[in-house]
Amino acid sequence: MRFITFEHEGRARAGVLLPHSDDGRPAQLIDGAHPARPEPLQPLEPSLMAWIESGLVALSLSLKTITPAPACLLPLAAVRLLAPLPRPGKIVGAAFNYRDGLAVTGRPPPEEPVIFVKSRSTVIGHDEPIVLARGHEVTYEAELAAVIGTPALRVSADQAVAHVCGYAIFNDVSYTNLVREDGGFVRGKNQPTTGPLGPWIVSADDIADPHHLQIELDVDNVLLQSSSTAQMLFRIDELIAYASARMPLDAGDIIATGTPAGVAANHLPAAWLRHGQRATLRIEALGELSNAVMEI
Repeated sequence: MRFITFEHEGRARAGVLLPHSDDGRPAQLIDGAHPARPEPLQPLEPSLMAWIESGLVALSLSLKTITPAPACLLPLAAVRLLAPLPRPGKIVGAAFNYRDGLAVTGRPPPEEPVIFVKSRSTVIGHDEPIVLARGHEVTYEAELAAVIGTPALRVSADQAVAHVCGYAIFNDVSYTNLVREDGGFVRGKNQPTTGPLGPWIVSADDIADPHHLQIELDVDNVLLQSSSTAQMLFRIDELIAYASARMPLDAGDIIATGTPAGVAANHLPAAWLRHGQRATLRIEALGELSNAVMEI
């Protein structure tokens, strides 16, 4: 199932997108706060974090067996999508994790994952603007995000996948010049609005293999990244095992799994993000995440 956070009539809450209809009806969603919401949602606070903590995959499987009451449905066109997790726990990013990206730069593959932490305060949703400070070299980075569903500490790779409850699209917008100047990721990865996430979380039961998904990004309809998650150097289970050996991973944390070849610096001339552009990411089975770019 596709789980969302949305705003309707000035109120934000969680919802569930219904499967696509073949009869031409407008797309609809279950309002997770409506009194007539399906029984599995009745005891839960209408927030995606509460649903994750309750068990998102189990919730998805239960909802697939139920026909929701018409009273609790809203047309998708009547709501504004927010980041599915507006305040996630933390974002653990992986650098240098795509073979094609390493090949373009000539960088040797790291012997173990290279990770960094990105603040949850960077997160914005689908169609919210990426607001950049002028005078910087800023890149897009199309990434598959794995959402942690249950706490993980010092778990093995064999155990790791059981801790993932879903997947989303993430744009790890990065101030490349700050990363270069600092020789580290803290400033360059943690500027405001540099974490577009969404448009929804697809529960893990609907993704048979997250390591065989097409991933691409365009800016103003010019294709700049096109690859497959099969190009990951370290798989999601390896990233979780490595990160959980160094810090606790909690429900609602995000593992951003790295980006393929085609980041801004890979192009001639460099394709740095600029005012008035729109960056659009697509990942197979996960949909499309699109954001306008503004400079101030």
